[in-house]
Amino acid sequence: MTSYVTKNGNSYWPSKAMKKIAWINNKSIYKEAAKNPIKFWGKLAKEGIHWEEEWSPKNTYVEKLPYFEWFKGGKLNFSVNALDRHLGQPNKPAIIFVPEDPKEPPTILTYSELHQRVCKFANALKRMGVKKGDAVSIYLPLIPEAAIAMLACTRIGAIHSVVFSAFAPDALRARIQDCDARVLITSDGYYRRGKKENLLNKAKKAIKKTKIKDVIVVPRINKNKNYWGKFKRFDDVSYGRSSHFPPEMMNAEDPMFILYTSGTTGKPKGIIHDTGGYAVQTYWTTKLVFDLHKEDIMWCTADIGWITGHTYAVYGPLLNGGTTLIYEGTPDFPKPDRWWDIINKYKVNIFYTAPTAIRMFMRLGDKWPNKHKMDSLRVLATVGEPIDEHAWKWYFNKIGKGRCPIIDTWWQTETGGTLINVLPGIGPFVPTIAGLSFPGTKHSILDKGGKKAPQGFLVQNSPFAPGMLHGVWKNHKKYKETYWKTYNKQYDTSDGAILKNNLIRVTGRTDDVMKVSGHRLSTAELEDALNKSKFVNESAVVPIPDNLRGQVPVAFIVLEKGKPSEELEKRIKKHVDNTLGPTARPAKVYFVNDLPKTRSGKIMRRILKNILANEEPAGLSTLVNPECVQPIKEMVKERKK
Repeated sequence: MTSYVTKNGNSYWPSKAMKKIAWINNKSIYKEAAKNPIKFWGKLAKEGIHWEEEWSPKNTYVEKLPYFEWFKGGKLNFSVNALDRHLGQPNKPAIIFVPEDPKEPPTILTYSELHQRVCKFANALKRMGVKKGDAVSIYLPLIPEAAIAMLACTRIGAIHSVVFSAFAPDALRARIQDCDARVLITSDGYYRRGKKENLLNKAKKAIKKTKIKDVIVVPRINKNKNYWGKFKRFDDVSYGRSSHFPPEMMNAEDPMFILYTSGTTGKPKGIIHDTGGYAVQTYWTTKLVFDLHKEDIMWCTADIGWITGHTYAVYGPLLNGGTTLIYEGTPDFPKPDRWWDIINKYKVNIFYTAPTAIRMFMRLGDKWPNKHKMDSLRVLATVGEPIDEHAWKWYFNKIGKGRCPIIDTWWQTETGGTLINVLPGIGPFVPTIAGLSFPGTKHSILDKGGKKAPQGFLVQNSPFAPGMLHGVWKNHKKYKETYWKTYNKQYDTSDGAILKNNLIRVTGRTDDVMKVSGHRLSTAELEDALNKSKFVNESAVVPIPDNLRGQVPVAFIVLEKGKPSEELEKRIKKHVDNTLGPTARPAKVYFVNDLPKTRSGKIMRRILKNILANEEPAGLSTLVNPECVQPIKEMVKERKK
């Protein structure tokens, strides 16, 4: 098998084979981009995206903080870039859909078929009165109709708002009301661990007290059921419609979608992404960061409803004319090697997932990945949380078989796409290190006073990346206070970072930094130390007030091996003493079966803080595993007695 990496100390570098095929193999791109980032992005925009009308050079970037615009005056249609320009390869697979049930055959949509279905559905939406600038809510599992619906909205110029299918009715209702949607696209259900999950019942509850006039239902569970009134079958509304739909030309700065993200209070913020800037950044980050070629199959395991699913499970691969694989079900169903079987069967080349998923597979044992060659893989990548060294090395050795680079990507819902990483043809690939700012962007690490420091707060400098958020829906005040209040003319990421050998290591949210006996300690640093213990599979650390030391850390741990006991708690505390020192020693350790997480893999430490403070946790509707919260509450309550 071809090896795409070579090792030098604790770092890995691209091999000759990787450099030969990589789009970029010379780090001079960083210097070129730094000289004139605006000119650099202007060049990329013209090379990567089809424009109906180009912008004047003076309008490539216009900044009036806290707002900024890219390619102002340029006109394009996003779906044309994702579909029409690839119709020269009409039989090339665009989407491979793998159902959860291994006995159910996959659905493969070619670019020609996807284009036809998108146009038909766009005509159906138009007949319902949807027009440019209208908001459409999408509440679908990861099935082909989700991509069809999203692309149809971009064809019309409607703004889509995708809500994760596991969210509760209240969460969906709040998002429908906020964007004032009149049309909801949903499904009768989906499969989870072999069981049928009824999605339509949740949708029916959610649309009460909203202005929804039409509900379009994909019959995933019951294909023969008919619908009446405001409820309509997905295939029925498309039936007989023309497979041609003249694309609506959009201004580059027109909103393309709203994606809601949880705020610190649990109330969601509607993050706005525009059309032109997002298209440019998505095209180029997908192409360069993941080294995607047209013949490649890329599998990003994130669901839609999370920015990772939008950008790298749907839009990025299609903009580049590649093939995207989407999978409906749970990672370990019906057997713990389901993911590895899919990689083998469909010859996946690029695999992108979350550290939390990797740690889950570590817990299941090495025998499952050892059963599969997975020799089609060329690039591995991670997203969602900083990855600890233990998980990084397992991923590298067991999934990549020691031959694939791991691209550790940092980004946010707000940034639209990955902005700190290394490029596969340049490297280095270092455990726990994200890397460099993507060419044409710049990040700084500042102390509390706003001066540059080797460790501190991560900010993005002007000119800001093209795919960045362009406001919070109907809430200018929230946008300004959340992202632009702390540092003058710099975007506040609310993440902490460390500069190591001129590479950036992201340490996690700055509100996840505690001050213990006068020492600043990030939760990510302590979690990394805990995860190096042979007993620990996954951990989450949150601070609690302490009269003597100001704050002390409390650890919630999912075990790799061993059984919960006072003796094991002592051993883990001693491990922290030996790794970071006694200052970082957890005051308490709770052994739990699972940690509260979003579907993108982020651990919701805010919920753990609520539990420790004896407060009712907020935002449970955004969790993929809300059932884990009650046992943790009971455990904490019992220990306080």
